[in-house]
Amino acid sequence: MPSSPLRVIVAKPGLDGHDRGAKVVARALRDAGVEVIYTGLHQTPAQIVATAVQEDVDGIGLSVLSGAHMTTFAEVVRLLRHEDAEDIVVFGGGIIPADDVENLLKEGVAALFTPGTSMATVVDWVTTHVGASKDSLDPVPS
Repeated sequence: MPSSPLRVIVAKPGLDGHDRGAKVVARALRDAGVEVIYTGLHQTPAQIVATAVQEDVDGIGLSVLSGAHMTTFAEVVRLLRHEDAEDIVVFGGGIIPADDVENLLKEGVAALFTPGTSMATVVDWVTTHVGASKDSLDPVPS
């Protein structure tokens, strides 16, 4: 019996209205066979987590260009813990300073992709790591 495709949410938390990158990632993942749910702009972390739990997704991809990554990414991870849904892998991208990348990885974000990362790298990481055991996650995309 074939396994079901990966299910991933791509979300734009907060007031950031720039969604072109999120849509490009969503399309690249979809083209790779991943079932993608794009939540649209201006989602709160609570809305994102509620959708993730309701839709029984394997991963949440967050895109933030507004500088609110430390708050929103950490809140999504915290809310997943609260919902006992830590098996949902959180990854993200945007304009994120190197020091913040390290801190977000410590908070529980599995991987972060900054400007210039190829879509092939994002797709490869997601299809390799999302849905896998948390113990097997490699936080540093190649």
